[in-house]
Amino acid sequence: MARELKHIVVTGSQGQLGREFQKISMHSPFRFTFLSKRELDITSGQSQVTLGTLQPDIVVNCAAYTAVDQAEDDKELAMTVNAGGAEKLATICADLNVPIIHFSSDYVYHNRLRRPLKETDPTRPKSVYGKSKLKGEKLIQKVHPFPIIIRVSWLYSTFGKNFPKTMLQLAQERTSLRIVADQIGAPTNARDLAHSVIEIIENKQSDNWTDISGVYNFSNEGSTSWYKIACFIIEYAELDCLIHPIKSIEYPTKAKRPRYSILNLSKFKRTFGGGISKWEESMKICLSELLNER
Repeated sequence: MARELKHIVVTGSQGQLGREFQKISMHSPFRFTFLSKRELDITSGQSQVTLGTLQPDIVVNCAAYTAVDQAEDDKELAMTVNAGGAEKLATICADLNVPIIHFSSDYVYHNRLRRPLKETDPTRPKSVYGKSKLKGEKLIQKVHPFPIIIRVSWLYSTFGKNFPKTMLQLAQERTSLRIVADQIGAPTNARDLAHSVIEIIENKQSDNWTDISGVYNFSNEGSTSWYKIACFIIEYAELDCLIHPIKSIEYPTKAKRPRYSILNLSKFKRTFGGGISKWEESMKICLSELLNER
C-alpha cells in the first residue's frame, strides 16, 4: 500500500502564497513545516541538510524573487533565486525522491497570441523576471523527474504588497487614479491557489507522481484589466475616488508587461478536477477581509 503523504514542507513561507498556506494548514489533515528564507535559503547548499533532516513527503516551493521592476537592475539576484535556487531545491528533492510543486508566472509567455494561453504555447519573456522564471522551469524539469510547475497570473492575497491593497490605500489618499486599461489578464487569489494545491496532494492516491507531472496554468476564472479591477475595488469598498483608464505607454515601467495574459485553465481542470472561482467572487472575499481589518 502506498504511503500516505503527511508531511508537507513549504519554502518561502513569509511571502503572499506561503502565508496563505500557513492559514489554511490549520484545517488540513497534513503536517506542515514552514520555512522562511532565514530558515532555508534555496540558493544555499545547506538546503540539502535541512530537507534531509525534515524528511518531507512533498516540497511546495513558494520561495521566489518577485520584484518585477527591480529585477531589471538586480538581474543576477533574480536569476540566482528564480533559476539557480529553484534548480538546487529541485535537485535535492530528486535525490530524496520527493515530489516538488513549484510556481512560475504568466510573464514567461509574453507572445502575441490574443486568446487564452496554453501551456504548449511559445514562451518569449521580455522582462528579467519572466526570463528568470522560465529558466527556473527548464532547470527544474532537467534535474527532477516528476515536478509540478504551476504558472500563475496577477497573484494577490490579504498578505504582503499587491494591487488590491495598494488600490485601497491610494483611493483613500487621492481623489483620482490613473490605471492601465490595455493589459488584459485574470487575477489569482493566493488562497484559491493554495487550496487547489492541497487538493492535488489530498487526491493523489499513490507515491507515483509521474502521471501528473508537468506544467499547468492557474488563475481565477474570467478576463479583466487592471483598470476594471481598480473600478471593482473602489465600488466594492465604497470609496470616493475616480478611476481614469490609460494606456501602458502612459505609465512606463522598467520591466515590460505582457499585454495579454489570460491563461487557458483546461489542462489544470481536466487533470485535477474541481472548480475554480471567478475572479470577482474571490476578490470580494479578499476585500471583505482587508476592509474588516481596519
